[in-house]
Amino acid sequence: MTHPPATQNLHRRDLLGCMGAAAAATAFAGQSAFAANPAAEVGDRTSSIRITGLKPNICRDRVYVKIDTNHGISGWGEIKGVVPSVAAALATSMFELLDGQNPTRIEHLWQSLYRAERNQRGGAFMVHCIAGIDMALWDITGQLWGVPVYRMLGGPLREKIRVYPSEKAIKIGSGPQPQSGDPDEIEVMVQAVRRAREAVGEDGAVMFDAHSAVPPAMLLQFAAAIEPYDILFLEEPAVPGNIEVFKRLKQQIRIPLAAGERDRTIWGIMPYLAEKALDIVQPDCGYTGGISQMKKIATLAEAYMTPLAPHCTQSYLGMTASFHVAASVPLFLIHESYDDKLLGTIVKPHWKRTKDGHVTLPEGTGLCLDVDEDALAKVAADPNYKYRWRGPKYNADGSVTDY
Repeated sequence: MTHPPATQNLHRRDLLGCMGAAAAATAFAGQSAFAANPAAEVGDRTSSIRITGLKPNICRDRVYVKIDTNHGISGWGEIKGVVPSVAAALATSMFELLDGQNPTRIEHLWQSLYRAERNQRGGAFMVHCIAGIDMALWDITGQLWGVPVYRMLGGPLREKIRVYPSEKAIKIGSGPQPQSGDPDEIEVMVQAVRRAREAVGEDGAVMFDAHSAVPPAMLLQFAAAIEPYDILFLEEPAVPGNIEVFKRLKQQIRIPLAAGERDRTIWGIMPYLAEKALDIVQPDCGYTGGISQMKKIATLAEAYMTPLAPHCTQSYLGMTASFHVAASVPLFLIHESYDDKLLGTIVKPHWKRTKDGHVTLPEGTGLCLDVDEDALAKVAADPNYKYRWRGPKYNADGSVTDY
């Protein structure tokens, strides 16, 4: 009688046991590989820094946000363009999503805030508040790692940042205008452009801000009249939200068109680029979602060979945050920048203006600035200041107009 080979006498349970052991070994090896892979540690479990507090400081028409951590490092951000009392309340509520989180997970926290409430997603109040928080997170992370924010954005692409206004760069603008202007009304704006060109000379830059307040018919007439003065760009040619109007103007105006200050996030800027409706994009770091979104907008615009001319009416805090992005992107034109003696007593940035119309790169760590909290409290407590709505604008006939 012939007996089967010994291997054929393996009991089924023995075979299953061997298979189970092999599977366990494979699983263990996988777990070991996972543990050895730093990329798998998405929560950055090796870091113990955590967010412990958020304090919104209402100061006149804006809110300065301070975020604290258990490592004693604090970061600052600025919220503007929202009713201050509302911004402070919303930022305080958002702390629920930040409490105990690692502040260096900036993108994760940005997405968590943005996607936390579907009915508020993308709205001005939410995005402006996220912008201030985002600035503070970058500030903390830069301080923690001992570098300025622009180093974390890829490093500087330039040694200085061109700004306006300066002796060689002027922006003028217009208030509300009628639907189609008479020659004398158009001539007033034309003369303003002519005077600005004479002031800066042929080697200077003149920009004109229509403030979305010059209706398309009148804007076409005006743009044709100022062609000889070679302005750098015509800003906000139309009210945001109707890309077809921008396209129509772009087809008929031979002056570079710029806009974007009231368009939030990459999703707000995308239609202009995809429809070839703008020559220059103007994101505002404080309005579009902070440093994180402004950097993404710059990359998106780069794909369309469209430079940035950042809008900025923030104080030195939001302005400095914007400078870090401007320093780190390839396609950059010019940056809006103003001095404010009152708010300048609160925020002390570590950059300087140069005589040739530039600012130096920020020096230090994080945002590279100091906030004087005593001065902040003093300015914020001014009993003579009361926040007021900018209010509607009216035409000569009493009708409400855009601005």
